[in-house]
Amino acid sequence: MNFKTAGLCVLFAILLITVYSSAFVVSETDQAFILQFGEIKGEAITKPGLHWKLPFVQEVRRFDERRLVWEGDVEQVPTRDREFILVNASTRWRIDDPRLFLESVHDERGAQLSFDDILHAAVRDKVSGARLEGVIGSPGREELERGILEAAQAQMSSYGIELLDVRIKRVNYIASVREQVENRMISERQSIAEKFRSEGRGRSEEILGEMQKELQDIRSEASRKAEEIRGAADAQVARLYGRAHSKNAEFYSFLETLETYRDTMGANTTLMLRADSDFYRYLQSIEKR
Repeated sequence: MNFKTAGLCVLFAILLITVYSSAFVVSETDQAFILQFGEIKGEAITKPGLHWKLPFVQEVRRFDERRLVWEGDVEQVPTRDREFILVNASTRWRIDDPRLFLESVHDERGAQLSFDDILHAAVRDKVSGARLEGVIGSPGREELERGILEAAQAQMSSYGIELLDVRIKRVNYIASVREQVENRMISERQSIAEKFRSEGRGRSEEILGEMQKELQDIRSEASRKAEEIRGAADAQVARLYGRAHSKNAEFYSFLETLETYRDTMGANTTLMLRADSDFYRYLQSIEKR
């Protein structure tokens, strides 16, 4: 190999190194800044694809545009009623102002360190100001998380960070508190169950009362209709008796007398009759025959 060929190889290698140092790629999930001697040059690059920078004197800082997660350490915190609990919080966040983020915390590691200080302080402050019931109960837990989010967001916004939410992932109780919490939870569930039972008994009594009222109405209506039917039947019978009696009064008088004989006279019956009574008249007519 002669000197000319060697020189061309060296020149080609330098050109490759220069091109490699000048080109960089921004993905769909990233945003990037070009820095020259630590100073930001231009606006954030958010368009994905191939981009260029000055070789050797400029560098690229990339930041994730997606939602990120911070997981806090478990820490022991006293509540307002001086009950110690173990709390583990987490938050979802995103880079809202990449330039401010770069200037203040530099990278995601710096952001994590800021979270460790600010979020832990906000959790301790809000938990220590709440009662134990407010930490373990659903409504109180949601209010506590909102309070932590508002307190932390007021500080994290100065770093170009937007907090999307804060969650109390886990609450554990030290031994002296666990039994008290369990008893309180049992008492609350029993109170809720008794409330449901009381409402059920009240509804049952209401339904039974309505049923009895409906049954009484049905019976009253049935009795009224029965009386109407009986009255109509009695009237019809009276009309039939009257019509039949008017056709042959003597026969029906005799028939009624016989029915009276049957109802009043037995084997050892003794009758004392007046001579002008119908009883005697029909008996006398039978003896003459």
